[in-house]
Amino acid sequence: MPTSPTVRPLTPATVWLARGRRTGGAAEDALRRSLQQRKDSQDIDDFVELPADEAAPAERVFEARWRVDDAVTVRARLSLAPGPGDGQEWLLVAEAEQPWREEWPSPAGLFWPEEPDTAWVRDAATQLSLREINPLPQDDKDTRRLLRNAVRGGWHIHVVVHEAMTTDERGRVPLARWLPPGLRHRVVEHRAAPQQHRGLNWALRDLGVEVPRGGAVVLPGTPAPEGYDAQDFSVRAVFLDGSEPADLVDAVTRFAALPRPLPDGAEDALTALREDWHLLTLQEELERQRGLVAMYAEALEAMTKSRDLYREAAERAHEALAAYQESAGAAPVRQEPSGPPAASPLQQLTRTLERFKKVKSEP
Repeated sequence: MPTSPTVRPLTPATVWLARGRRTGGAAEDALRRSLQQRKDSQDIDDFVELPADEAAPAERVFEARWRVDDAVTVRARLSLAPGPGDGQEWLLVAEAEQPWREEWPSPAGLFWPEEPDTAWVRDAATQLSLREINPLPQDDKDTRRLLRNAVRGGWHIHVVVHEAMTTDERGRVPLARWLPPGLRHRVVEHRAAPQQHRGLNWALRDLGVEVPRGGAVVLPGTPAPEGYDAQDFSVRAVFLDGSEPADLVDAVTRFAALPRPLPDGAEDALTALREDWHLLTLQEELERQRGLVAMYAEALEAMTKSRDLYREAAERAHEALAAYQESAGAAPVRQEPSGPPAASPLQQLTRTLERFKKVKSEP
């Protein structure tokens, strides 16, 4: 009997998520240097690297906090783990005290170094760039396989753009250049050549969308977010002349605002951010200690109350036992009857029948 898939909780409006892959080694050193530079320049308030014994095996964890709009605190947690082949996978979850606004700085851009170090700006699932244009494979089946795998997991927003004609240098400007900061490390741009239009739409049939010739579409993902309609997130014409593709930027921004389930693996990361946070201010540490004191006081009160109830129950049990013993000692002694015991009615009936049989058998 098939079982229904587990419904994942929706991503909270206060949360920003991203996941990627860094090629090469020394990722921890790159993070330490970058975070220290951000702290020195006051882009972030503070950061900490968790001790190895407080993270999962072979995992490194960094926490950072900063403020946006001068008063809204953002807490972020980046975990780094070995990936397949040469490289490491990173997972970043950030949460603000207010609903997230895409014009705020990208948390990934605050953790990782800026250009020219772009070794970390890659999608973990497809190995594609999060900041540059990714040409689609020439083979239609490869394109279908790539796009089908790309939308699984729900970590990034995937956009497919079709070139109506061969573009010059002006048409090679990545979409990320025009996106608000909070989306620049969450969008993967796929680019199809002019002759790929027919094969591209064949490859997209499984996703239920089509790309207009010379246009673009935001892919729905798996599962598609509630409220997604392919027509609403399809752009009829994208002018690749170096100007801002305003309609496409608007479609991506609207898609990012849709309520979507937490991506695979994000729920545990969000729980760790909320419940295992280490980078506390003095005020937060004081409030935490007060909370612990209050919790211990409640536990002690409950134990004391339980002890008193147990003692009261034991005293009542002793009183009941003493009363029973007194009543048993005062009861009169039962007198045993003298002489042989009287026959029971059944025995008397049996004897009468035997005598009757005996008389009847005599001649």
